[in-house]
Formats: sequence, structure tokens, C-alpha cells
Amino acid sequence: MFRKIAITTVSALAFSMGAAQAAGNGEVHDVAFSFEGPFGKYDQFQLQRGLQVFTEVCSGCHGLKQVPIRTLADPGGPQLPADQVRAYAASLDDVELPGGESRPREWTDKFPSRSGDGMGPDLSLMAKGRAGFSGPYGTGINQMFRGMGGPEYIVSILTGYTGEEIEEAGSIFYENHAFPGGKIAMSPPLSDEQVDYADGHPNSLHHMAEDVSAFLMWAAEPKMMARKQAGFVAVTFLVLLSVLLYLSNKKLWAGTKGKKFTA
Repeated sequence: MFRKIAITTVSALAFSMGAAQAAGNGEVHDVAFSFEGPFGKYDQFQLQRGLQVFTEVCSGCHGLKQVPIRTLADPGGPQLPADQVRAYAASLDDVELPGGESRPREWTDKFPSRSGDGMGPDLSLMAKGRAGFSGPYGTGINQMFRGMGGPEYIVSILTGYTGEEIEEAGSIFYENHAFPGGKIAMSPPLSDEQVDYADGHPNSLHHMAEDVSAFLMWAAEPKMMARKQAGFVAVTFLVLLSVLLYLSNKKLWAGTKGKKFTA
């Protein structure tokens, strides 16, 4: 029975790996982000730079409709001053109201959405939604053992363009080693020194890709640090409880254990 189960499992895994390889899942490379690991946390300044890249480059075609603007001021995130967040909200597209009217966007609103021809997918959950697709043949093995997930996928896409264009059925595609199939309809969005950082941080293509990927990870998982802290407290409590139970058990049965009973 065990031999049959093992053969079936190996066959299914080989089939899925072969099918995924045939589909061309792309090359996702590892990136050392500050928020990885049980004790990792977001880099506040990296998130601020990522917000700048998203605003100046990505927001023209991609929305963040699930993200409240006010969270930019929350601890553990970009943590911008409240007045700066309000000014940022006012600079975004107006909120459309029934009857064709509109009003300025406030910091209690969410980021604008994007729809229509030429617009890309919403990025609110992109970093979380792509987490299960990294690793060898899309099995997620690298995510499990090396922490590779959605942010690495986004960095790989943004830096995976080769500069080659492919024309198919009257449409232009761009060669990208990280995208499934090797070609993508989105033109290269980033280039070296495209965004000028106020803090003087290097603004190469790879640096900007990492910054915006970290920001999108925060957008998808804004409470990650709180969950890690709660998990650490829970594990610590369980360890202490286990020690107390062990010591209590040992003391309660100390008088009984070791005695020899004779018939």
C-alpha cells in the first residue's frame, strides 16, 4: 500500500513539474528584504521610496483600491506625518460621486482604482497573490525554505526585460525572463535614475524595483509586523506553559515514581 502511494505521489509531482516547466513559469530570483523572517520588519524609508515610485510610475496604469490612504501614517508602514498624508490624498484623482459630480479625495478614502483599455491589474494584493507562484516550477518550494514570494516575483518582473520586442497578431510584446511564457504586454516601466529620491538613496533600476516591491508587500500585508509580534508572544507563552506543566508534573509524581510495587 505504501509503495503504491509513494509511486502515485512521485508521478503526480513529476507531471505537475513537467507541465509547469512546459508552460514556462519564468525565472524568479531571491532578494534579501528587511521584512523576511520571524523577526523581520518593514524599512520605513524604503516604503516611502516605494510609495514615490508607485506614485510617479505605476499609478498611471495600476490602482490600489483596497488600501486606505490614511494607513500611510500608521506605525510599521511608511509612517508619513498626518498633514503630509492629507496633502498626498488631495493630490490624487477626485472621488466620483453619483450624478456626475466629484469631490477632492481625502485621506479617509482609498487609493484610486484604474480601469479601461491599457490599464493594468490592481496592485493591492499583487505581492500576496503571487506568493504561491515562486520557486522551482511554480511549486512554492523556494518560498517555504528561502522566503521567496510575491515581492521577489515583482522585482524579477521589473528587472527581467531583455530589450527585445516580439510582434504577434498585430500586438507588441516584450521579452521578459521572469514572466510566464517569456513575453509580456507591459512595456518596461522602470529605467535607471527615472525617479529622484529626496533622501539621496541610489536610484538604479534594481533599487527602485526593490523599493516599490517592498511597498506593495506592505500594501498587501500592512499588519504583518503585528502578527509576527503576536506569534512571538504566543510561542513564548506556550514554551513557558510547557515548562511549568513539566515541572508541576514532575513534582506531583515525585513521591510515586521510583517506587517499586511487589505482588
